[in-house]
Amino acid sequence: MTAHDHGHRRPSANKRRLALTLLLSGGYMVAEVIGGLLTNSLALLADAGHMFSDVAALGLSLFAIWIAERPPTPKRTYGYYRAEILAALVNGATLIAVSMYIFVEAYHRLWKPPKVQGGLMLGIASGGLAVNLLGLWILSGGRGESLNVRGAWLHILTDALGSIGAILAAALIWAFGWYWADPGASVLIGLLVVYSSGRLLAEAVSILMESVPRGIDVDEIHSVMRAVPGVLAVHDLHVWSITTGMVSLSAHVVAEDSQQQWALLNRLRTAIHDRFGIDHVTIQIEPPDFEERTAHV
Repeated sequence: MTAHDHGHRRPSANKRRLALTLLLSGGYMVAEVIGGLLTNSLALLADAGHMFSDVAALGLSLFAIWIAERPPTPKRTYGYYRAEILAALVNGATLIAVSMYIFVEAYHRLWKPPKVQGGLMLGIASGGLAVNLLGLWILSGGRGESLNVRGAWLHILTDALGSIGAILAAALIWAFGWYWADPGASVLIGLLVVYSSGRLLAEAVSILMESVPRGIDVDEIHSVMRAVPGVLAVHDLHVWSITTGMVSLSAHVVAEDSQQQWALLNRLRTAIHDRFGIDHVTIQIEPPDFEERTAHV
């Protein structure tokens, strides 16, 4: 028996959030590229490069949501929900690639820091921070329900932190002429990017590997199911995520009286839902001698 209830997913709302943030980030990315070239600031160019990855990530996230809304097919019976997880995985990998580029460029500039126009750099970085904070606010409503949106939110968060680093570097250059602060801030931006993307990559890989979702104890599920009246044993218990917030469970249950399977299935489903919030449940009811009978078939 299966139970489906995916009403908690709101792709339309997430599409609006992502589209609006995409417009904001894309517009200011152009401004940061021009500003970075005019001021000769690696921190601004690094931030612009990260903002470019934001734009790509947001576009990919929008595409993934569109794909995920497609209905199941005979060949893809779960539909296309995993497209969002693949998008999150690509976003995380892109963040790592961007940080590696920043490290290489910063290494060269630390040995011979070029002159940077600190005042102009400060103004452009401040505008970038304002845009990023607005993007974070827009996406905050969807990051808890979608790993895909959370990946886009992380892109914007690390970009905001990068803007803060660029602002501090610009202030040091403007006030004291410390040109090394520009590549130094770039290194900090890269480290923040690596740190923020690690958890995203780990969670995306965990879902793709069909690991037990975080916060769920399989042994506890087994105990709860075993305690349901009429259950003799539980085996072949599996719990995994199809996508963020969509947990599935399958199990074989040995019943005292297989003639009362509908009542037993209802008790099991209710216990699993009430204790763990899992709605997508598939359970096979077996009589006590099922293994013996099937062994000779």
